[in-house]
Amino acid sequence: MAALSFLDREHTVADAGYSRWLIPPAALAIHLCIGQAYATSVYKNALVAHFDTSLTAIGIIFSIAIVMLGVSAAVMGTWVERVGPRAAMFTAACFWASGFLIASLGIATSQLWLVYLGYGFVGGIGLGIGYISPVSTLIKWFPDRPGLATGMAIMGFGGGALVASPLSRQLMSFYDPNYDASVASSVASGDAVAKLFLTLGVAYFLVMMLGVFNVKVPAPGWRPAGFDPAKVTAKPLVTSANVSAANAIKTPQFWLLWTVLFCNVTAGIGILEQASPMIQDFFRDGGESSVATTAATAFVGLLSIFNMAGRFVWSSTSDFIGRKPTYVMYLGVGMVLYFLLAVAGHSSTAVFVLLAAVILSFYGGGFATVPAYLRDLFGTYQVGAIHGRLLTAWSAAGIAGPLIINGFLDAQGKPGELVAADYRPALFTMVGVLAVGFVANLLVRPVAARFHEAAGHTDAFAEAAQERPSTDETPSGRR
Repeated sequence: MAALSFLDREHTVADAGYSRWLIPPAALAIHLCIGQAYATSVYKNALVAHFDTSLTAIGIIFSIAIVMLGVSAAVMGTWVERVGPRAAMFTAACFWASGFLIASLGIATSQLWLVYLGYGFVGGIGLGIGYISPVSTLIKWFPDRPGLATGMAIMGFGGGALVASPLSRQLMSFYDPNYDASVASSVASGDAVAKLFLTLGVAYFLVMMLGVFNVKVPAPGWRPAGFDPAKVTAKPLVTSANVSAANAIKTPQFWLLWTVLFCNVTAGIGILEQASPMIQDFFRDGGESSVATTAATAFVGLLSIFNMAGRFVWSSTSDFIGRKPTYVMYLGVGMVLYFLLAVAGHSSTAVFVLLAAVILSFYGGGFATVPAYLRDLFGTYQVGAIHGRLLTAWSAAGIAGPLIINGFLDAQGKPGELVAADYRPALFTMVGVLAVGFVANLLVRPVAARFHEAAGHTDAFAEAAQERPSTDETPSGRR
């Protein structure tokens, strides 16, 4: 369609003088919006009351969304690479916004299946496409600092709840005069939540369009001023070759990284999902907890900050120390931190908060560092598609992590009666999970040459290594 021709890949090639620093904000516009998925707890109780159902039934909405994130990222990854970031980001915006609108209709008509279909299924597709669509573009614009580039964008997903949570509370207060955002037990009406979803659907679409219109791809042969590809490829595990998505999944390196991501996410999401009651249970004496509900809520907010900051700080650090050593830290130090949390976390709230915060920073960092790790091993050709396939590990971990934690806690006692000792079997299990990931990371080696693509299958980074060095940040031959 001519009206949508601006989405075509050939119309997104950057002109001379285009600043690559405009690309991270475009990616952030997408990730901050889809990061709303971490803020579902804000209206969870309202949906339970409105549909007169259980927390489990409402929790399925989030589970469907995360599963669809992994499935759509895996299935649509090659398409995203083919059509380019603008068309992919536009598609993600349409699915994400439509999911809210369908869910709003489901809430207004008291049809829970429409919420499953809307926010869960349709919105989940938008989550997956939106999550991976900026990745390969950022890596091509920042061949010198891929960890920094992906960290800047993916931290937006971790920080999306920091924007969405207070915004949602204020909107529900506006739509329901009886709802008090300052009172934890206050529950908004179903009508208010329906209007909230409608508002968010429209608002997120408009914000995501800022990213759609601003994203561009570098021209063939472009490279940053002073960048020497030879210095990058001289680092351990960094290749100048390219591997297709179809071949990548045939390599042991892909499945080792799948295991690494699965283990890191399983351990982190177990704490994230249980954070508020966990800190109260660790400091429970005689049935009463010394940690107030408001303090537990603030603790969850603090974890979100560390989750977001870890995505930027640790991923950027990996540009200097390497991806493999960074995951040695995530998984190796993570094992120590989980052990200390189990045996000494109850000694003081300061110790508990510090340990949990660093663990969550590793959780977030693992998400942001893995695209750069994939680039190192498989090159930039179809790295977004490979990333999409790898995100199925997230979907699996999103199920496994809560199941492990909740399964152990259910065996120990009832919510509100648990104490620190009841968490130890689950936390020690997470130490074992991280140990599996630690070994998998140590086994990662360079990809065998038989999986490499022919010389014609290259991209901006690979072509830059073959052409005469340029001295500015303009596309080669277009000064």
